Amino acid sequence: MLEILPNWHPVFVHFSVALLTVSVVFHILARLLRSGRVRNEMTVVADWSLWLGASFTIATAVAGWFAYNSVTHDEPSHAAMTLHRNWGLVTLAAFLVLAAWSAWNHWRGTARAGIVFVALLAAAGVVLAGTAWRGGELVYRHGLGVMALPMTETHAGGHDHDHGQAPATPPVKSVKPAAHDHSTHAH
Repeated sequence: MLEILPNWHPVFVHFSVALLTVSVVFHILARLLRSGRVRNEMTVVADWSLWLGASFTIATAVAGWFAYNSVTHDEPSHAAMTLHRNWGLVTLAAFLVLAAWSAWNHWRGTARAGIVFVALLAAAGVVLAGTAWRGGELVYRHGLGVMALPMTETHAGGHDHDHGQAPATPPVKSVKPAAHDHSTHAH
């Protein structure tokens, strides 16, 4: 199997976020339009994006579980990972329920999503954004899932190199926090 370092979670998560966000936006726009071909087309895109996004979110959650239990981290990043995991599980549950509701309505022949469905979908979109924010924090604040961080002493305060030419040997600092044993924590 193709190995993705450190794991597959970053691959799947971008599909989940993009598809579910498209679904939320298009369902809201379709709800605002009174009728017509554009509204119908938006609803089709919104439904398919929701169904595909929910499917990818299952894969995202599975890959996230493996990441949670395999990425080297310290205590502060463990707390941040646990918070992200919990938000992720709420996001997964919300979108699975909404996707099932949408599929049920589609199967019954209900053409237009009701205001309650769209409001809950919008709320789930806010939860999705919070989950994504926390995931970004894991990478960009805690440095999880990266193989090496660039040396920042020379680049943060000013430029002492040419962006047009790659350095012969880029300076990198290997960051490997102390391993964290998940068996000592209740999950």
